[in-house]
Amino acid sequence: MTMSAEFCRLQAALQQQRADESPLDNVRRIAVLAASTWEGEALAAERRERRRLVARAATEAKQHARDHSVPSENPDCGLAAEQALADQSMAVRWA
Repeated sequence: MTMSAEFCRLQAALQQQRADESPLDNVRRIAVLAASTWEGEALAAERRERRRLVARAATEAKQHARDHSVPSENPDCGLAAEQALADQSMAVRWA
């Protein structure tokens, strides 16, 4: 399971709060290190999320281009398949 940038930033804030409130030097050092690590993970999560958004947008753009391609200059383009389906349905009705 990948963690969201929001979750990582929340963890970083919690560790920073722990560092700010602790009277013990070793706890502060470890909490500051943890906060820094969580912030780095948040940046990595943002990059992953951005890549997913870009990939999704590219896929949607390709699908949109495929669905709305330039119409053919031939006005009968695509009608042959429709006519074949109509002929088949008529043949089924008369059979």
